[in-house]
Amino acid sequence: MSSPTPSTTLAPMAGVESSWFIMWTFSFPMIWLVLTIIYNLYFHPLAGVPGPRSWGALRLRYVWALVSGTIVHDFEKLHHRYGPVVRVAPSELSFTTPDAWTDILQPGRTPPLPKDGRWSIPGLKAQGIVNIVDLDLHGRVRRLIAPAFTTSALRGQEPILQQYITLLMDRLRDLVTTENNGTDGVEIDVVPWFNFVTFDMLGDLAFGESFDCLHTSRYHSWIELLTNTPKAGAFAAAALFYPLFASALKYLIPASLKNKVLDHVRVVSEKVERRLNLESTRSDIMSHVIKQIESDGLEGLTMDHVNATFMVLTIAGSETVATTLCGIVNYLAQNPSKLSILTHEIRSHFSNPHEMTLERLKGMLYLNAVIDEGLRLCPPVPWLPPRVAANGGSVVCGIPLPGRTAVSILTYAMGRDPNNFHDHLSFVPERYLPEAKTDPQSPFFNDRRHSYHPFSLGPRICIGLHLGMAQMRLILARLVWEFDLKPPTEHRKTQWEKLRTFILVEKNEIFVNFKLKEGLWTTEMKSSASS
Repeated sequence: MSSPTPSTTLAPMAGVESSWFIMWTFSFPMIWLVLTIIYNLYFHPLAGVPGPRSWGALRLRYVWALVSGTIVHDFEKLHHRYGPVVRVAPSELSFTTPDAWTDILQPGRTPPLPKDGRWSIPGLKAQGIVNIVDLDLHGRVRRLIAPAFTTSALRGQEPILQQYITLLMDRLRDLVTTENNGTDGVEIDVVPWFNFVTFDMLGDLAFGESFDCLHTSRYHSWIELLTNTPKAGAFAAAALFYPLFASALKYLIPASLKNKVLDHVRVVSEKVERRLNLESTRSDIMSHVIKQIESDGLEGLTMDHVNATFMVLTIAGSETVATTLCGIVNYLAQNPSKLSILTHEIRSHFSNPHEMTLERLKGMLYLNAVIDEGLRLCPPVPWLPPRVAANGGSVVCGIPLPGRTAVSILTYAMGRDPNNFHDHLSFVPERYLPEAKTDPQSPFFNDRRHSYHPFSLGPRICIGLHLGMAQMRLILARLVWEFDLKPPTEHRKTQWEKLRTFILVEKNEIFVNFKLKEGLWTTEMKSSASS
């Protein structure tokens, strides 16, 4: 009997080894996934923090909510179920407790937690003030532009604001008077109009030239790209949680889109350069920046930082204000009793629009209460992009966090938390009136008003806070002085709670019925409309 040849004995062995290799290759990812889930659920330092297992096991649920635009509402539901601190991903927590503001953004002895770099705008040579991670660099950029956003600077900028708000009223009046001769109400989508006026104002203040949205009644092409940036940023941040996918994504982005982004970055640079070289004595944002550069230089910054900052300011200082205005007007139209109080306050104090100065409007108690209540229910940034714990770990609200743990504050849910506000889902500006804060018999006496910060807190508090409040005061006062507002027909009503969020709120259409105030429909207007 002959013995087997080497070839016949090695062939089966080679086949077995090959099978084992293939099986191991395909099994390893599954084994790794199972072990990761077990670790995240039972052995991770955050395993004891309340939250759903499906969110704590892997980041898939988080990423899906992020790219679907439902993350704010999903987080809110989780907080209602699990409490003020929720584990929303293996290494990320969300907070709705007021203490989170100081622990994350304004700690007493240590620097505030830095921003998570994954939320920076991709493709820029330098990040702007909103997205800069490095605290020292952020401080230098802020010192450069801060003089342009003081209350004294705002007084010099007021004529520019008044100019565009008057133009907005003219455009809205044109819409009302061209339909039904202005005698009946006209349903107007306020979203584009509030965007038009805020972008035009920021364009003029920042670059010395408007985007001409109000003149043309349409968006500038650059503005269209900027308004899509938050959604693109959400998708980019989601991809960065998976490095292989992020690497592949670079090759999937069409060259035409990359070129479009580069073109718009170039447009910003050109606008900034033109304004820097423009000899002008007027007071605007750039005039103060020029004085700072002439006085102290760029303080270690580059023009790329300046350009990126003005690009970010254009959207952060306009779209956010437009969002809150949309929310406020939507709530006012659907709450006639509150609208009636505001209308009476403005019309009884002013006989014509020229009397509405920023100084006088600051004293309108109900107007300011309406804005504060609008900021509570419709915060301009419903969800603060995450900060990260220090490499050696941090403590937030008494919870020890391992290094690089992401933490975020859900502004939207905090403003609607029944533990923070009485009658928390209702639009009730009265909670911000002086008597509600001083009268123990008021149902709103125990509201945590001073623990709610829609403009953020600490070194990164919104630099345009005073400008944003000024814009809202002027626009709302002029609106209720010149128009009678009513809710639209039922099928056109907007429920704010159903709007999606990609860092900023995605607004499609928000209709409000506009009718000229009695007495404004003059003979001149009638003849103009009929001709």
